[in-house]
Amino acid sequence: MREGLFDEEHMRFFEIFRIAIDSLLRHKTRALLTMLGIIIGVGAVIAMVAVGQGAQSAVEAQIASLGTNVLMVFPGATVHGGVSSGAGAAQTLTEADIEAIREQSPAVGAISPMTRVNRQVIAGNMNWSTSIQGGNTEFFNIRDWKIESGDAFTEQDVRGATKVCVIGQTVVKNLFPDEDPIGKTIRIQKLPFKVIGTLAGKGQNAMGQDQDDIIIAPFATVQRKLQGIDFVGAIIMSAVTKQLIPDAQQQVTDLLRARHRLAEWQDNDFTIRNQSDIASAATATSGIMTMLLGGIASISLIVGGIGIMNIMLVSVQERTREIGIRMSIGARRSDVLQQFLIEAVMLSVIGGLVGVGLGLGASSLISKVAGWPVFVSPSAIALAFGTSAFVGILFGFYPARKAAQLSPIEALRYE
Repeated sequence: MREGLFDEEHMRFFEIFRIAIDSLLRHKTRALLTMLGIIIGVGAVIAMVAVGQGAQSAVEAQIASLGTNVLMVFPGATVHGGVSSGAGAAQTLTEADIEAIREQSPAVGAISPMTRVNRQVIAGNMNWSTSIQGGNTEFFNIRDWKIESGDAFTEQDVRGATKVCVIGQTVVKNLFPDEDPIGKTIRIQKLPFKVIGTLAGKGQNAMGQDQDDIIIAPFATVQRKLQGIDFVGAIIMSAVTKQLIPDAQQQVTDLLRARHRLAEWQDNDFTIRNQSDIASAATATSGIMTMLLGGIASISLIVGGIGIMNIMLVSVQERTREIGIRMSIGARRSDVLQQFLIEAVMLSVIGGLVGVGLGLGASSLISKVAGWPVFVSPSAIALAFGTSAFVGILFGFYPARKAAQLSPIEALRYE
Protein backbone atom coordinates (compact mmCIF):
# COMPACT_ATOMS: atom_id res chain seq x y z
CA MET A 1 0.00 0.00 0.00
CA ARG A 2 2.75 2.41 1.03
CA GLU A 3 4.82 1.43 -2.01
CA GLY A 4 1.92 2.20 -4.33
CA LEU A 5 1.37 5.54 -2.64
CA PHE A 6 5.06 6.37 -3.00
CA ASP A 7 4.98 5.49 -6.72
CA GLU A 8 1.91 7.69 -7.22
CA GLU A 9 3.58 10.68 -5.49
CA HIS A 10 6.74 10.01 -7.48
CA MET A 11 4.85 10.09 -10.78
CA ARG A 12 2.93 13.16 -9.66
CA PHE A 13 6.18 15.05 -8.98
CA PHE A 14 7.59 14.15 -12.39
CA GLU A 15 4.39 15.35 -14.05
CA ILE A 16 4.65 18.66 -12.16
CA PHE A 17 8.32 18.91 -13.17
CA ARG A 18 7.39 18.33 -16.83
CA ILE A 19 4.71 21.02 -16.72
CA ALA A 20 7.19 23.49 -15.19
CA ILE A 21 9.79 22.79 -17.88
CA ASP A 22 7.17 23.11 -20.65
CA SER A 23 6.15 26.47 -19.22
CA LEU A 24 9.75 27.72 -19.32
CA LEU A 25 10.25 26.45 -22.87
CA ARG A 26 7.14 28.30 -24.06
CA HIS A 27 8.77 31.58 -22.98
CA LYS A 28 12.42 31.01 -23.91
CA THR A 29 13.36 34.67 -24.39
CA ARG A 30 11.82 35.76 -21.11
CA ALA A 31 13.47 32.86 -19.29
CA LEU A 32 16.85 33.76 -20.80
CA LEU A 33 16.54 37.42 -19.82
CA THR A 34 15.46 36.38 -16.33
CA MET A 35 18.52 34.13 -15.98
CA LEU A 36 20.83 36.91 -17.15
CA GLY A 37 21.05 38.49 -13.68
CA ILE A 38 22.02 35.14 -12.12
CA ILE A 39 24.51 34.42 -14.92
CA ILE A 40 26.25 37.76 -14.46
CA GLY A 41 26.12 37.46 -10.67
CA VAL A 42 27.67 33.98 -10.50
CA GLY A 43 30.26 34.86 -13.15
CA ALA A 44 31.22 38.06 -11.33
CA VAL A 45 31.54 36.30 -7.97
CA ILE A 46 33.81 33.59 -9.38
CA ALA A 47 35.97 36.06 -11.34
CA MET A 48 36.34 38.56 -8.49
CA VAL A 49 37.12 35.89 -5.89
CA ALA A 50 39.64 34.35 -8.34
CA VAL A 51 41.37 37.73 -8.69
CA GLY A 52 41.40 38.24 -4.91
CA GLN A 53 42.70 34.76 -4.15
CA GLY A 54 45.27 35.08 -6.94
CA ALA A 55 46.54 38.30 -5.39
CA GLN A 56 46.68 36.63 -1.98
CA SER A 57 48.67 33.69 -3.38
CA ALA A 58 51.05 36.12 -5.11
CA VAL A 59 51.62 38.05 -1.88
CA GLU A 60 52.30 34.80 0.00
CA ALA A 61 54.78 33.72 -2.67
CA GLN A 62 56.53 37.09 -2.61
CA ILE A 63 56.84 37.02 1.17
CA ALA A 64 58.15 33.45 1.01
CA SER A 65 60.79 34.67 -1.47
CA LEU A 66 62.25 36.89 1.26
CA GLY A 67 63.60 33.78 2.92
CA THR A 68 62.74 30.80 5.08
CA ASN A 69 61.47 31.42 8.65
CA VAL A 70 63.34 34.72 8.73
CA LEU A 71 63.93 36.96 11.73
CA MET A 72 65.91 40.18 11.57
CA VAL A 73 67.56 42.05 14.44
CA PHE A 74 68.22 45.77 14.09
CA PRO A 75 70.06 48.04 16.54
CA GLY A 76 67.97 50.41 18.61
CA ALA A 77 67.68 54.18 18.41
CA THR A 78 70.05 56.82 19.71
CA VAL A 79 68.80 59.89 21.56
CA HIS A 80 70.64 63.22 21.57
CA GLY A 81 69.19 66.20 23.38
CA GLY A 82 65.84 64.46 23.68
CA VAL A 83 65.65 63.81 19.92
CA SER A 84 65.47 60.19 18.82
CA SER A 85 67.32 59.21 15.66
CA GLY A 86 64.99 56.28 15.01
CA ALA A 87 65.43 52.51 15.01
CA GLY A 88 68.69 51.23 13.53
CA ALA A 89 70.79 54.29 14.32
CA ALA A 90 72.60 52.89 17.38
CA GLN A 91 75.69 50.66 17.21
CA THR A 92 74.58 48.01 19.67
CA LEU A 93 75.11 44.79 17.69
CA THR A 94 78.45 43.00 17.39
CA GLU A 95 79.86 39.92 15.73
CA ALA A 96 80.27 38.47 19.24
CA ASP A 97 76.45 38.71 19.58
CA ILE A 98 76.13 36.64 16.42
CA GLU A 99 78.47 33.93 17.72
CA ALA A 100 76.59 33.86 21.04
CA ILE A 101 73.26 33.43 19.26
CA ARG A 102 74.72 30.68 17.09
CA GLU A 103 75.97 28.76 20.15
CA GLN A 104 73.23 29.44 22.71
CA SER A 105 69.97 29.67 20.74
CA PRO A 106 68.95 26.14 19.68
CA ALA A 107 65.84 27.36 17.82
CA VAL A 108 68.03 29.40 15.42
CA GLY A 109 69.18 27.36 12.42
CA ALA A 110 71.34 29.79 10.42
CA ILE A 111 72.57 33.29 11.15
CA SER A 112 74.48 36.02 9.31
CA PRO A 113 75.54 39.61 9.86
CA MET A 114 74.01 41.93 7.30
CA THR A 115 74.86 45.33 5.95
CA ARG A 116 73.66 47.25 2.95
CA VAL A 117 74.84 50.21 0.88
CA ASN A 118 73.76 51.77 -2.42
CA ARG A 119 76.54 52.49 -4.89
CA GLN A 120 77.16 53.16 -8.57
CA VAL A 121 78.65 50.08 -10.25
CA ILE A 122 80.75 50.23 -13.43
CA ALA A 123 81.53 47.45 -15.90
CA GLY A 124 83.38 48.52 -19.03
CA ASN A 125 81.37 51.36 -20.54
CA MET A 126 78.19 50.37 -18.65
CA ASN A 127 77.14 51.62 -15.23
CA TRP A 128 74.23 50.95 -12.87
CA SER A 129 73.18 52.14 -9.40
CA THR A 130 72.21 49.21 -7.19
CA SER A 131 72.15 47.83 -3.67
CA ILE A 132 75.21 45.98 -2.36
CA GLN A 133 74.46 43.66 0.54
CA GLY A 134 77.05 42.00 2.73
CA GLY A 135 76.60 38.67 4.46
CA ASN A 136 78.32 35.40 5.24
CA THR A 137 77.92 32.07 3.47
CA GLU A 138 74.68 31.33 5.37
CA PHE A 139 73.07 34.49 4.01
CA PHE A 140 72.15 32.70 0.76
CA ASN A 141 70.25 29.92 2.57
CA ILE A 142 68.48 32.31 4.95
CA ARG A 143 67.25 34.52 2.09
CA ASP A 144 66.61 31.46 -0.10
CA TRP A 145 68.90 32.79 -2.85
CA LYS A 146 69.69 30.21 -5.49
CA ILE A 147 72.89 30.44 -7.56
CA GLU A 148 72.00 30.28 -11.27
CA SER A 149 75.55 30.21 -12.63
CA GLY A 150 79.04 30.25 -11.13
CA ASP A 151 79.50 29.88 -7.37
CA ALA A 152 78.80 31.67 -4.12
CA PHE A 153 81.70 33.06 -2.08
CA THR A 154 83.30 30.89 0.61
CA GLU A 155 83.93 31.26 4.33
CA GLN A 156 87.55 32.04 3.48
CA ASP A 157 86.33 34.94 1.30
CA VAL A 158 84.31 36.25 4.26
CA ARG A 159 87.22 36.02 6.72
CA GLY A 160 89.69 37.56 4.26
CA ALA A 161 87.34 40.34 3.06
CA THR A 162 87.94 39.21 -0.53
CA LYS A 163 86.67 41.50 -3.27
CA VAL A 164 84.33 39.01 -4.95
CA CYS A 165 80.58 39.20 -5.52
CA VAL A 166 77.44 37.49 -6.78
CA ILE A 167 75.08 39.63 -8.85
CA GLY A 168 71.31 39.58 -9.43
CA GLN A 169 69.58 39.26 -12.80
CA THR A 170 68.69 42.96 -13.09
CA VAL A 171 72.35 43.87 -12.61
CA VAL A 172 73.33 41.24 -15.19
CA LYS A 173 70.94 42.74 -17.76
CA ASN A 174 72.18 46.28 -17.23
CA LEU A 175 75.93 45.66 -16.93
CA PHE A 176 76.40 42.54 -19.08
CA PRO A 177 73.51 42.54 -21.58
CA ASP A 178 75.31 40.47 -24.23
CA GLU A 179 77.96 38.49 -22.37
CA ASP A 180 78.53 36.04 -19.54
CA PRO A 181 79.45 38.02 -16.41
CA ILE A 182 81.26 35.14 -14.66
CA GLY A 183 84.94 36.02 -14.20
CA LYS A 184 84.41 39.63 -15.26
CA THR A 185 85.45 42.61 -13.10
CA ILE A 186 83.16 45.37 -11.92
CA ARG A 187 84.17 48.52 -10.08
CA ILE A 188 82.38 49.64 -6.92
CA GLN A 189 83.67 52.84 -5.36
CA LYS A 190 86.81 52.53 -7.54
CA LEU A 191 87.46 49.07 -6.04
CA PRO A 192 87.62 46.09 -8.44
CA PHE A 193 85.29 43.18 -7.60
CA LYS A 194 85.37 39.86 -9.42
CA VAL A 195 81.96 38.43 -10.39
CA ILE A 196 81.99 34.77 -9.33
CA GLY A 197 78.29 33.96 -9.64
CA THR A 198 74.80 35.11 -10.64
CA LEU A 199 71.58 34.76 -8.65
CA ALA A 200 68.42 33.10 -9.90
CA GLY A 201 65.60 35.59 -10.54
CA LYS A 202 63.05 36.34 -7.81
CA GLY A 203 61.04 39.24 -9.21
CA GLN A 204 59.36 41.87 -7.06
CA ASN A 205 58.69 41.46 -3.37
CA ALA A 206 55.40 42.25 -1.56
CA MET A 207 56.41 45.94 -1.39
CA GLY A 208 57.00 46.15 -5.14
CA GLN A 209 60.81 46.28 -4.89
CA ASP A 210 62.95 44.49 -7.47
CA GLN A 211 64.71 41.71 -5.59
CA ASP A 212 66.99 41.02 -8.55
CA ASP A 213 68.53 44.49 -8.43
CA ILE A 214 71.22 43.43 -5.96
CA ILE A 215 74.87 42.52 -5.50
CA ILE A 216 75.90 40.24 -2.64
CA ALA A 217 79.48 40.35 -1.36
CA PRO A 218 81.27 39.05 1.76
CA PHE A 219 80.16 40.94 4.87
CA ALA A 220 83.66 42.08 5.89
CA THR A 221 84.33 43.38 2.38
CA VAL A 222 81.23 45.61 2.33
CA GLN A 223 81.64 46.60 5.99
CA ARG A 224 85.29 47.63 5.91
CA LYS A 225 86.08 48.51 2.29
CA LEU A 226 82.83 50.09 1.11
CA GLN A 227 81.35 51.50 4.32
CA GLY A 228 84.45 51.94 6.48
CA ILE A 229 82.71 50.80 9.69
CA ASP A 230 83.53 48.18 12.32
CA PHE A 231 80.06 47.42 13.73
CA VAL A 232 77.22 45.14 12.61
CA GLY A 233 74.39 46.96 10.89
CA ALA A 234 71.86 44.16 11.36
CA ILE A 235 71.56 40.43 11.96
CA ILE A 236 69.46 38.11 9.82
CA MET A 237 68.66 34.56 10.89
CA SER A 238 66.24 31.72 10.26
CA ALA A 239 64.47 29.52 12.78
CA VAL A 240 64.94 25.77 12.51
CA THR A 241 61.23 25.39 11.63
CA LYS A 242 58.32 27.76 11.13
CA GLN A 243 56.80 26.53 14.39
CA LEU A 244 59.97 27.51 16.30
CA ILE A 245 59.94 31.15 15.14
CA PRO A 246 58.40 32.39 18.46
CA ASP A 247 60.94 30.32 20.45
CA ALA A 248 63.83 31.66 18.37
CA GLN A 249 62.61 35.22 18.84
CA GLN A 250 62.31 34.80 22.61
CA GLN A 251 65.72 33.09 22.93
CA VAL A 252 67.46 35.84 20.95
CA THR A 253 65.67 38.56 22.93
CA ASP A 254 66.67 37.06 26.29
CA LEU A 255 70.26 36.45 25.17
CA LEU A 256 70.81 39.94 23.76
CA ARG A 257 69.29 41.61 26.82
CA ALA A 258 71.65 39.61 29.03
CA ARG A 259 74.69 40.35 26.82
CA HIS A 260 73.86 44.07 26.67
CA ARG A 261 73.35 44.15 30.46
CA LEU A 262 69.88 45.63 30.29
CA ALA A 263 67.96 45.91 33.55
CA GLU A 264 64.36 44.70 33.77
CA TRP A 265 63.06 48.25 33.64
CA GLN A 266 65.09 49.15 30.53
CA ASP A 267 63.73 48.82 26.99
CA ASN A 268 65.51 46.67 24.43
CA ASP A 269 68.36 48.43 22.63
CA PHE A 270 67.50 46.38 19.53
CA THR A 271 64.43 45.48 17.47
CA ILE A 272 63.47 42.00 16.27
CA ARG A 273 61.19 41.74 13.25
CA ASN A 274 59.39 38.52 12.57
CA GLN A 275 58.58 37.69 8.94
CA SER A 276 55.53 35.71 10.05
CA ASP A 277 53.96 38.91 11.39
CA ILE A 278 54.55 40.63 8.05
CA ALA A 279 53.08 37.63 6.20
CA SER A 280 50.01 37.50 8.46
CA ALA A 281 49.31 41.20 7.99
CA ALA A 282 49.75 41.03 4.21
CA THR A 283 47.61 37.91 3.74
CA ALA A 284 44.94 39.32 6.06
CA THR A 285 44.78 42.44 3.88
CA SER A 286 44.50 40.28 0.75
CA GLY A 287 41.79 38.21 2.43
CA ILE A 288 39.77 41.34 3.21
CA MET A 289 40.16 42.46 -0.41
CA THR A 290 38.90 39.07 -1.62
CA MET A 291 35.86 39.27 0.65
CA LEU A 292 35.17 42.83 -0.50
CA LEU A 293 35.36 41.88 -4.18
CA GLY A 294 33.17 38.83 -3.61
CA GLY A 295 30.67 40.88 -1.60
CA ILE A 296 30.36 43.52 -4.31
CA ALA A 297 29.89 40.84 -6.98
CA SER A 298 27.26 39.09 -4.81
CA ILE A 299 25.01 42.12 -5.15
CA SER A 300 24.47 41.00 -8.76
CA LEU A 301 23.09 37.70 -7.45
CA ILE A 302 20.58 39.52 -5.26
CA VAL A 303 19.55 41.67 -8.21
CA GLY A 304 19.17 38.51 -10.29
CA GLY A 305 17.00 36.96 -7.56
CA ILE A 306 14.75 40.02 -7.52
CA GLY A 307 14.46 39.68 -11.29
CA ILE A 308 13.32 36.06 -10.89
CA MET A 309 10.70 37.05 -8.30
CA ASN A 310 9.43 39.86 -10.52
CA ILE A 311 9.04 37.64 -13.58
CA MET A 312 7.43 34.84 -11.57
CA LEU A 313 4.87 37.27 -10.13
CA VAL A 314 4.06 38.42 -13.67
CA SER A 315 3.82 34.76 -14.70
CA VAL A 316 1.38 34.01 -11.87
CA GLN A 317 -0.82 36.90 -12.97
CA GLU A 318 -0.71 35.85 -16.62
CA ARG A 319 -1.54 32.22 -15.82
CA THR A 320 -4.23 32.80 -13.20
CA ARG A 321 -6.94 31.20 -15.35
CA GLU A 322 -4.65 28.22 -16.14
CA ILE A 323 -4.04 27.73 -12.41
CA GLY A 324 -7.81 27.83 -11.79
CA ILE A 325 -8.43 25.16 -14.45
CA ARG A 326 -5.71 22.90 -13.04
CA MET A 327 -7.03 23.20 -9.49
CA SER A 328 -10.63 22.59 -10.61
CA ILE A 329 -9.67 19.26 -12.21
CA GLY A 330 -7.85 17.98 -9.14
CA ALA A 331 -4.49 19.76 -8.80
CA ARG A 332 -3.64 20.43 -5.16
CA ARG A 333 -2.32 23.70 -3.81
CA SER A 334 0.98 21.92 -3.06
CA ASP A 335 1.18 20.89 -6.74
CA VAL A 336 0.87 24.51 -7.87
CA LEU A 337 3.40 25.59 -5.25
CA GLN A 338 5.87 22.95 -6.45
CA GLN A 339 5.38 23.88 -10.11
CA PHE A 340 6.20 27.56 -9.67
CA LEU A 341 9.01 26.81 -7.21
CA ILE A 342 10.55 24.36 -9.70
CA GLU A 343 10.40 27.02 -12.41
CA ALA A 344 12.18 29.55 -10.20
CA VAL A 345 14.85 27.06 -9.10
CA MET A 346 15.44 25.87 -12.69
CA LEU A 347 15.98 29.48 -13.79
CA SER A 348 18.56 30.03 -11.04
CA VAL A 349 20.28 26.63 -11.44
CA ILE A 350 20.65 26.89 -15.22
CA GLY A 351 21.75 30.50 -14.83
CA GLY A 352 24.22 29.36 -12.17
CA LEU A 353 25.74 26.71 -14.46
CA VAL A 354 26.12 29.18 -17.32
CA GLY A 355 27.51 31.72 -14.81
CA VAL A 356 30.17 29.24 -13.67
CA GLY A 357 31.34 28.90 -17.28
CA LEU A 358 31.30 32.68 -17.67
CA GLY A 359 33.29 33.13 -14.45
CA LEU A 360 35.94 30.61 -15.51
CA GLY A 361 36.24 32.26 -18.91
CA ALA A 362 36.42 35.75 -17.40
CA SER A 363 39.12 34.63 -14.94
CA SER A 364 41.22 33.21 -17.76
CA LEU A 365 40.72 36.36 -19.84
CA ILE A 366 41.74 38.63 -16.94
CA SER A 367 44.87 36.56 -16.41
CA LYS A 368 45.88 36.72 -20.08
CA VAL A 369 44.94 40.32 -20.89
CA ALA A 370 45.77 42.11 -17.62
CA GLY A 371 48.53 39.73 -16.55
CA TRP A 372 47.04 39.44 -13.05
CA PRO A 373 47.46 36.23 -11.08
CA VAL A 374 44.13 34.43 -10.62
CA PHE A 375 43.24 31.34 -8.64
CA VAL A 376 39.86 29.68 -9.16
CA SER A 377 39.13 27.49 -6.15
CA PRO A 378 36.47 24.73 -6.20
CA SER A 379 35.04 26.18 -2.98
CA ALA A 380 34.39 29.53 -4.70
CA ILE A 381 32.59 27.75 -7.57
CA ALA A 382 30.53 25.66 -5.15
CA LEU A 383 29.66 28.72 -3.06
CA ALA A 384 28.60 30.82 -6.06
CA PHE A 385 26.52 27.99 -7.57
CA GLY A 386 24.96 27.07 -4.20
CA THR A 387 24.07 30.70 -3.60
CA SER A 388 22.37 30.94 -6.99
CA ALA A 389 20.22 27.89 -6.18
CA PHE A 390 19.36 29.36 -2.78
CA VAL A 391 18.43 32.65 -4.41
CA GLY A 392 16.03 30.77 -6.70
CA ILE A 393 14.30 29.14 -3.73
CA LEU A 394 14.29 32.34 -1.66
CA PHE A 395 12.91 34.66 -4.32
CA GLY A 396 10.74 32.03 -6.01
CA PHE A 397 8.86 30.98 -2.88
CA TYR A 398 6.68 34.09 -2.58
CA PRO A 399 5.32 33.97 -6.16
CA ALA A 400 4.83 30.19 -5.85
CA ARG A 401 2.96 30.59 -2.57
CA LYS A 402 0.84 33.36 -4.05
CA ALA A 403 -0.11 31.08 -6.96
CA ALA A 404 -0.96 28.20 -4.60
CA GLN A 405 -3.27 30.42 -2.50
CA LEU A 406 -5.44 31.45 -5.45
CA SER A 407 -9.09 30.49 -5.13
CA PRO A 408 -10.05 28.13 -8.01
CA ILE A 409 -13.41 29.89 -8.54
CA GLU A 410 -11.86 33.38 -8.63
CA ALA A 411 -9.06 32.13 -10.85
CA LEU A 412 -11.56 30.74 -13.38
CA ARG A 413 -13.38 34.06 -13.46
CA TYR A 414 -10.09 35.96 -14.08
CA GLU A 415 -9.87 37.58 -17.53
